[in-house]
Amino acid sequence: MIGKLRLHRAALAVLAAVMLPTATWAADATVKLRIMETTDIHVHVLNYDYYRDREDDTFGFSRTATLIRQARAEAANSLLIDNGDLIQGNPLGDYVARERGLKRGDVHPVHKAMNLLGYDAGNIGNHEFNYGLEYLEIALSGAKFPYVNANVYHPDGTRNYYTPYVILERKLKDEGGRERPIKIGVIGFVPPQIMQWDKRHLEGKVVAKDIIETARKFVPEMKSKGADLVIAVPHSGLGTGARQDLSENATWRLAQVDGIDAILFGHSHLQFPSEQFKDFPGVNLARGTINGVASVMPGFWGSHLGIVDLTLSVDDAGKWKLADKQGSLRAIFKVEDRKRIPVVQNDPEVVAAVKEEHEGALAFVRKAVGKTSAHIHSYFSLVQDDPSVQIVTDAQKWYVENLLKGTEHGNLAVLSAGAPFKAGGRGGAEYYTDIPAGDIAIKNVADLYLYPNTLQVVKVSGAEVKEWLEMSAGIFNQIDPNKTEPQALINSGFPSFNYDIIDGVTYKIDVSKPRRYDNDGKLVAPDSHRIVDLKFQGKPIDAAQMFAVATNNYRASGGGKFPKIDGKNVIVESPEENRGVIIDYMFDRKSIDPTADGNWSFASVGKPVTLMFESSPAAEKFLSAAPGVKVLGPGEAGFMRYGLTLE
Repeated sequence: MIGKLRLHRAALAVLAAVMLPTATWAADATVKLRIMETTDIHVHVLNYDYYRDREDDTFGFSRTATLIRQARAEAANSLLIDNGDLIQGNPLGDYVARERGLKRGDVHPVHKAMNLLGYDAGNIGNHEFNYGLEYLEIALSGAKFPYVNANVYHPDGTRNYYTPYVILERKLKDEGGRERPIKIGVIGFVPPQIMQWDKRHLEGKVVAKDIIETARKFVPEMKSKGADLVIAVPHSGLGTGARQDLSENATWRLAQVDGIDAILFGHSHLQFPSEQFKDFPGVNLARGTINGVASVMPGFWGSHLGIVDLTLSVDDAGKWKLADKQGSLRAIFKVEDRKRIPVVQNDPEVVAAVKEEHEGALAFVRKAVGKTSAHIHSYFSLVQDDPSVQIVTDAQKWYVENLLKGTEHGNLAVLSAGAPFKAGGRGGAEYYTDIPAGDIAIKNVADLYLYPNTLQVVKVSGAEVKEWLEMSAGIFNQIDPNKTEPQALINSGFPSFNYDIIDGVTYKIDVSKPRRYDNDGKLVAPDSHRIVDLKFQGKPIDAAQMFAVATNNYRASGGGKFPKIDGKNVIVESPEENRGVIIDYMFDRKSIDPTADGNWSFASVGKPVTLMFESSPAAEKFLSAAPGVKVLGPGEAGFMRYGLTLE
């Protein structure tokens, strides 16, 4: 019996030894994967502000690259993906596109930098189309990684214009050091609104489809082709849960599409996870998830690196399962005592890679084009008529009046719309135009007008001019005349580039009334009218009179969702960029007086109230030219709080 028992035990030991590999497999079949995202770099390869002609510690891919190397060194397995808006956005991008040019075989400076970091894939953003399809094709050809886009098609609507997705075959190391083969699908999307925003480049050449419907088509196809993991890369903001075809910001709904394991999003220039989304439905900030899907949106200009950490398990049949997830951000700077302090330094390889283009861009932006008799700044551009906007609207009006002479529209009165592009906000306390009296260089013109928009003219009625201004006035919060303490004036969720001032008419804005339209152009207060005393040539505007309004291709084609401005009433599509128009205006005038004409102001609300707003501390030296404005005290993130008193 003893012998039989020993034999039985020996048999069990042998059986255990035979089964050991399976047991080891089960124990070691945990794999950790780090997915890193950059987005909305906008040609900020270096931490250099070409408008101010100096370094800046708050942005620059050269700093993000250092974060990437650090985060990659911490993980046994990692992927690196970019989410677009890469080749346009600052004077370096314009220098490469307009001055130096990009020939076939050339490598764009952004890709010279990114190729050093070993990207696995890239998505195409909406601003990639700003210079046309041919230029984009040349730019993308310089990348040593694949690009994807699933919702841009040839005009027939049946053939994808770009590769809709890629399935990356990788070997990931498990916790025991063993390599495990995996197939990772990466799919990209762009806002369908590119067809409006870049109509002149895209009409008749491509069509864009809905993000959600496209995802529902391709994600199952990716799974059927063996994708163990699917990463969605929408160049799209969070949006809301409301069903809307061709939605610009569709990420929230995308997170409900079956089969998506992680989302790397962008476009909105915000950070996710962050406190800004703490009350958003379906969001778990601690886990960095949206509707249960690990998600990140890492700011803009290289300010942050997005990181999704996934814990995966694989069974003995090679089937992968997602066991845990975490979305998080890393910033290139920190804030201490209201100062932004860099936490990483430039990557020297990135700096060296773009040295030639950087020096060329500096020479390009330092060329003088005219003179200004006074200081031009945008510190108070949201609370009073502003010289930085006045120059833009004056130049546009001058150009369009000359353009329309002798044409069928030559009898139309010309108005001009412009917005304060650099007005603090998400750009920070130094994100303002500040041009001293004297020579104006190209860098200063780019400072006045950030985007490579082209000038367009829309034909609208007096009534539609009023609604245009009502939409713009949505940037202001409603003020209670009965409160004596300072009240916050600016709606921080309303982009300053959608705050159009229309020159050629005069008007007042009554902020004691609710806004008529919401941020999406929906009529939310039909009985409210903030725009009062609207006049043309000193008389109440005729609602039926037709006007030619100079604007840009973004606004004219429906950008910002302004009422009745949807691309259907465009009468001039100029090939000239708005910036080029300003440069021509400078050359024509030689010297300009930037004084604003004061065509708009706030209406009295019946009682003395103080409207509180934030601007740069540097604005204090211009208080003498800002009647009613006073300093209230320090704000957050380096801003200063100011008060505008309405009597």
